Amino acid sequence: MSTISITERLRQKRSASKQNITTFYDEATEDYEFWSKDFNMHFGYYIPFKTSLFKRDTMLNEMNHQVFDRLQAPKRNSLVVDLGCGIGGTMRYGLRKHPLLRIIGITLSPFQVREGNKRLTNMNGLILEENYHNTSFKNNSVDAAYAIESLCHSGHNYLALKEAHRILKPGARLVIADAFLKKEEAQLCVGSNYCYEQLCQGWSLQGLGSIQQVQNRLKELGFSKITINNVSHRVAPSVLHVPFAIIGFMLKKLFKKQSLKPQSIKNLKGSLFALLSGLHFKSFGYYIITAEK
Repeated sequence: MSTISITERLRQKRSASKQNITTFYDEATEDYEFWSKDFNMHFGYYIPFKTSLFKRDTMLNEMNHQVFDRLQAPKRNSLVVDLGCGIGGTMRYGLRKHPLLRIIGITLSPFQVREGNKRLTNMNGLILEENYHNTSFKNNSVDAAYAIESLCHSGHNYLALKEAHRILKPGARLVIADAFLKKEEAQLCVGSNYCYEQLCQGWSLQGLGSIQQVQNRLKELGFSKITINNVSHRVAPSVLHVPFAIIGFMLKKLFKKQSLKPQSIKNLKGSLFALLSGLHFKSFGYYIITAEK
């Protein structure tokens, strides 16, 4: 069987519907609390002597810092939108560092809206149950927007990038931190493709856009001053925490005599294949993209 045939057969099994994504985040929040006490639902950014290899949240919060530093939003009364905010971990970081900002997060999960807004009490933040393909923001109304490991749920598709362009003010920035393909799906070897499909199934991803494809989409939409930084080497130390986090989470459940939920098993599977995908460095990379409207 050819690589392309295998790719097509596996792709048919992939499922990243709105319902699957919502269920994933409704049920996986406990898993992410084990990953990050600050509820950072993403990987980290390692800087020697600034972050700790052994304290995961120092790296995860440094990723938050890297994103906000690139946004360059005016610090007073600016409106920043988190496109796929999770339970608001990055929002809380941004509001603690820049209390004069206003940050609105978007998520499909009612559970995350409810629990996330509890954690934003007395802060200039709010989480809305909306789809980042079609938000309620007016044209040219947002001072900055970011997406940390969220646009992958829709394959970094054109609609998500188009909506970001629509809501941003002229001169405002979009920052995306995420994993991307370095080549097109059809060019992946059998091993890379297998890891990729298991990753997508475990984390309810539609897929990863290729970095060149996403750059072209941004240009077509009218974004300028596009910078693409491959930060895979900075992210790798936090990815290496995955097997230890998985073992720790399972031991915790075993100690409490609790069974693993089906979604937790899928999440753990996705986390494992995120690590294995990272070993295929010719096929996958982690990038921070900055683009200006």
